[in-house]
Amino acid sequence: MAEETQNAEVQEVEATQTKAKVDFTDAQQKNPEQFLNDFDWENYQEGIETVDDKKLEQFEKLVAENFVDTLDDEVVEGEVINLTDRDAIIDINAKSEGVISLNEFRYNPDLKVGDKVEVLIDVREDATGQLVLSHRKARTIKAWERINKAHEDGTIVNGFVKCRTKGGMIVDVFGIEAFLPGSQIDVKPIRDYDVYVNKTMEFKVVKINHEFKNVVVSHKALIEADIEEQKKEIIGQLEKGQVLEGTVKNVTSYGVFVDLGGVDGLVHITDLSWSRINHPNEVVELDEKINVVILDFDEDKTRIQLGLKQLSKHPWEALSEEIKVGDKVTGKVVVIADYGAFIEVSEGVEGLIHVSEMSWSTHLRSAQDFVKVGDEVEAQVLTLDREDRKMSLGIKQLTPDPWTDITSKYPVGSRHTGIVRNFTNFGVFVELEEGIDGLIYISDLSWTKKVKHPSEFCNIGDKLDVVVLELDVEGRKLSLGHKQIEENPWDKYEADYGVGTKHTAEIEEIVDKGATVKLTEDITAFVPQRHLEKEDGSTLKKGEEAEFMVIEYNKEFKRVVASHTSVYKEEEAKIVKKAAKKAAAAAQEAKPTLGDANEALQSLKDKMEGKK
Repeated sequence: MAEETQNAEVQEVEATQTKAKVDFTDAQQKNPEQFLNDFDWENYQEGIETVDDKKLEQFEKLVAENFVDTLDDEVVEGEVINLTDRDAIIDINAKSEGVISLNEFRYNPDLKVGDKVEVLIDVREDATGQLVLSHRKARTIKAWERINKAHEDGTIVNGFVKCRTKGGMIVDVFGIEAFLPGSQIDVKPIRDYDVYVNKTMEFKVVKINHEFKNVVVSHKALIEADIEEQKKEIIGQLEKGQVLEGTVKNVTSYGVFVDLGGVDGLVHITDLSWSRINHPNEVVELDEKINVVILDFDEDKTRIQLGLKQLSKHPWEALSEEIKVGDKVTGKVVVIADYGAFIEVSEGVEGLIHVSEMSWSTHLRSAQDFVKVGDEVEAQVLTLDREDRKMSLGIKQLTPDPWTDITSKYPVGSRHTGIVRNFTNFGVFVELEEGIDGLIYISDLSWTKKVKHPSEFCNIGDKLDVVVLELDVEGRKLSLGHKQIEENPWDKYEADYGVGTKHTAEIEEIVDKGATVKLTEDITAFVPQRHLEKEDGSTLKKGEEAEFMVIEYNKEFKRVVASHTSVYKEEEAKIVKKAAKKAAAAAQEAKPTLGDANEALQSLKDKMEGKK
């Protein structure tokens, strides 16, 4: 019908042009001068026949109204007028029909003659003069127009979920592939994306990147809009202490998020159970429906704190009144610290076993040396405070105290073998049995060795023979000795290395203010600087051998002092003494007697008196 109308209009224009030619001939014959003045010589030279301007305008108007301008890049609607094996012939009301490959209609296998389709002029004319159109490009242009409009207006669009991709899904919207992030699929976390593949869903266009031609859509935005009204209604009715039913929406290491019907609340891990738990999944599961109580919320009621354990009676209130101090209880180790272990004697009721109550030993160790998490242990109730909900327990009380008969087992002077358990700067702790430790002072380790630190003498775990030196039952202290196992060698050394004894030895080391000489394996003597002088006035050097005299011997402090100078000084003293004795003897022989003196005096007196 449109084609017939168009042909009729063309015929009318051609008839008008014929009539114009007749009028042109009549004007030429009637008034030649006027004709020559009005004649358009330029058009005549170009071979263009003169047409009346009004008729020409009418003709151009008819062309503009009935034919498509093939120079514009606009999308137009065409009609399928013929289908071949490879192409579709489309009439877009232009001077000629256009052709489109059927490949562009693969999404529409039911395409038939008479269908209206959107097309874009791809090539105005090919080599054969055929108008080439594109349906695919037209669809793309129109799709972007629709997507942009949907984004601007915030309208809802339908999309087909094609497949999964990293971080979300690919959705076909108006023939354009859009990205649906996993976080925008639903208000709750999605664990299985595959259930959405090959489904048509409603979306909202939330972002467009025109530079990279990227589109992001959201299904969650639609759900949030739907539940916003419900959320406001629920929040307005919230009160502390109110019990509500909710669905576990998410489980984290620190707590559980519960959906209360459009508004979320958090149950902290400490509010899930009266008992200690390592992770919330020990108590609840995803999608599980649970009752919770509202503990608190902020002014805007956007942060809601929920509780689960508060719906049940506190375990301390349910603890049997029959349990008292001194009773034996059995429980499971739930937490271990350096200072002790917490035992759950009943659900939600815990008692602390301090490390000092795990063993009678005074040498404290870590609680991990005695128990581990999960162990079932038996203990005795030491203290019980129901108001403060505290309980202390002990394990060692279940065995006899080893100090009860300590005086009979470890009397002073008795000998035993123990294990080195620990070092201090002043001694060694030796364990004789579980709960019985004794201290060996550093001075009681050896008679002969000078020990600066116990690690120089023994190692932890070594067995040592000891003698009980002191016993303090009330203070639970044992003083032990190791050197007392043997006789003090310094007692017998005194006879051979006492003061005045002489020994030949080598200068071992030059030390501050003197030198040392090794007299035996156990005895090293100190030689003061002034006692290193030799008879010729020189001083003894390291490695030089000489004779030494012991001038001091102290067995209590294991101290021996020797002198080389005293050796030759003693010889000189002997010589002087011997010479003195000889001189005294000679003088004695030359000395006059008393009788001789009297006789001499009498002779002198007689001379003076004139006697003969």
